[in-house]
Amino acid sequence: MADTREEQQQLQQTSNLLIVRVMSKRRTWVALFVVVYTILLSSSWNVLKSILSWYESNATPSTSSGWPALYAAVALGAVFGLLSMAAALAVAVPATLVTWITVLVLLAFCGKPRRALVVEGKKLTAEITGFVVKILIKEGNLVAAVCAVVGYFVLVRRSREEKVGSSSS
Repeated sequence: MADTREEQQQLQQTSNLLIVRVMSKRRTWVALFVVVYTILLSSSWNVLKSILSWYESNATPSTSSGWPALYAAVALGAVFGLLSMAAALAVAVPATLVTWITVLVLLAFCGKPRRALVVEGKKLTAEITGFVVKILIKEGNLVAAVCAVVGYFVLVRRSREEKVGSSSS
C-alpha cells in the first residue's frame, strides 16, 4: 500500500515537472497561440460565411427592404468586434502582466513589507483588470460599429447592383 502511494506521488511529481518544463518553453506558448488563433479564425470564417449565405437567401433583388442587410451587417459587426477583442486580449495579457510585475517589484524595492505587498497586489490586480476590460469593450464596440456600418453599405450597394444587373438583362 505504501509502495503504491509513493509510486503515485513520484509519478505525480514527474508529470508536474514535465508540465512545468513544457509550459516554460517559448515554443509551447507560440504553438498554443497559433492553435487558438487558428481555431478562432476558422470558426469566425465559418460564422461569416453562414451570415452571408443567410443574407443571400433572404435578400431578393425584388424586395426594396434593407432589413436583411441591416441584420447581416449587425451580425458581421458583432463577429468582427468579438474577434478584435480576442486579438487585443492576446496582446494585452502579457503587457498587463509585465506592468503588474514591474509595479510590485518597484514597491518591494521601496521597502514595503510582504503583507502590504499582498494587499497592494490585490488592489493592482483589480484595478488593472478593470482598466483592461473597459478598454477591450470600448475597442470591441468601436470595431463592431464600424464593421456594421461599412457592412451595411456594402450589402446595400451589392443588392442595388444586383437589381440593376437583373433589370437590364
